[in-house]
Amino acid sequence: MSALILRRARLAPAAETVDLLLRDGVIAAIAPRIEEAAETVDVDGRHVVPGLWDAHVHLNQWALALRRFDVGAAESAAEAAAIAAAHRARAEEGQTLVGYGFRDGLWPDAPSRELLDAATGAHPVVLVSGDLHAAWANSAACARYGLTAPNGLVRETDAFALVRELDAVDDAVLDRWAGEAALTAAVRGVVGVVDMEMRWSRDAWLRRIAGGQRSLRVEAAVYPQDIARATALRLPSGALVEGGEGLLAVGPAKIITDGSLNTRTAFCADPYAGLDADPHGVLTVPHEELVEHLRLARRAGLRPAVHAIGDRANTLALNAFEAVGIGGSIEHAQLLADDDVPRFAALGVVASVQPEHAMDDRDVAEHYWPGRTERAFPLRALLDAGAQLALGSDAPVAPLDPWVAMDAAVTRSRDGRGAWHGEQAITRAEALAASVRSAVAVGERADLAVLDAAFDAHPLRTMPVAATLLEGRFTHRAL
Repeated sequence: MSALILRRARLAPAAETVDLLLRDGVIAAIAPRIEEAAETVDVDGRHVVPGLWDAHVHLNQWALALRRFDVGAAESAAEAAAIAAAHRARAEEGQTLVGYGFRDGLWPDAPSRELLDAATGAHPVVLVSGDLHAAWANSAACARYGLTAPNGLVRETDAFALVRELDAVDDAVLDRWAGEAALTAAVRGVVGVVDMEMRWSRDAWLRRIAGGQRSLRVEAAVYPQDIARATALRLPSGALVEGGEGLLAVGPAKIITDGSLNTRTAFCADPYAGLDADPHGVLTVPHEELVEHLRLARRAGLRPAVHAIGDRANTLALNAFEAVGIGGSIEHAQLLADDDVPRFAALGVVASVQPEHAMDDRDVAEHYWPGRTERAFPLRALLDAGAQLALGSDAPVAPLDPWVAMDAAVTRSRDGRGAWHGEQAITRAEALAASVRSAVAVGERADLAVLDAAFDAHPLRTMPVAATLLEGRFTHRAL
């Protein structure tokens, strides 16, 4: 048996200190003083909270984005092309040069193949949008990947397909990068993620865990093309995967029904001003097809996770949950009709939200959703209506750091700007509750974060974490 005592821990900011006995991966005892033969670590009055979860991550994409050049600061297509040109000079011959992070919703000029060609020449270059729903390629990259878009800009399904090709990295290399990303997450108090990679991720995570990557719990999502495989292997949502050392479980059945705001493809009841093609956005999965997908998921024992950003897409997703009589989650839920807010609780649908997107999207939302932004990211309204929130990042769209998500949910502000629809802010305690899967209590998992500042006073975005424990063992220790 393994045992560890965390001595002089504080479970609430003003509470007296206690000792925590962690034995065999669970919290075995909490008392003012515990005397037992065990390793002892004095946390010196630091606040201990449950380990954090990120409910929506693309782990491979996050690991890859950290190694791609950043075009997120570009304020025009010309500026993004100039950034690509600067990196072109240092690119390896024959290797596709990939940038990440552009957001063209408010650019004064439009991306074009000619503009990127002039900046990058004959070297294949692809820029991936910050929301992962679009990609911009020069002529050399279009030829390499068989793209026919006249302006080099592909969206939604075509963009996803291109991104998958760009991800063709040797397994050993990608495993190492994913492991480094997992360790970095542990430094921020993270003990688990729901991995929404658009591929069959079970085998990759089994390989990584066997190779020693044991700093995170992972729930691996299943996409429509793999539901039959999950069914045949009898892998329902929540089931631990054999060989995963208790760290790998089957995640939700994910399906993407619309696009995104920055790509102007989120499916909305009202049209986007100035858009001739797809003025209401893009519905990628019709209602009848979504209903059938949810039925397949139910038969397989999989919990549905439906991507819906626009208000009309959210209405249709809720309609499908109601038609099938199954709960699950809506991923993003960025713009909601007022009448749909109470339906989340009534239907048992979790609002899996990414609050930092509100900080990234506030200006583009005001531009493309004028007069409707009081219904955007309505976290307070959802909680008040009885809905369950699960906070995430959608990394790499936002950083894999739950403290960032919590800060955005609580302050509705960033970079010194005033709160954006502060009436939709939630409390620190509510944000933490939406970011954890356990409690600091006897019998609970010994998945813990030890804070180096007062939870109720220090800015959440920069909350220092002194240690992280998974199953009672340190995955990060700076005590």
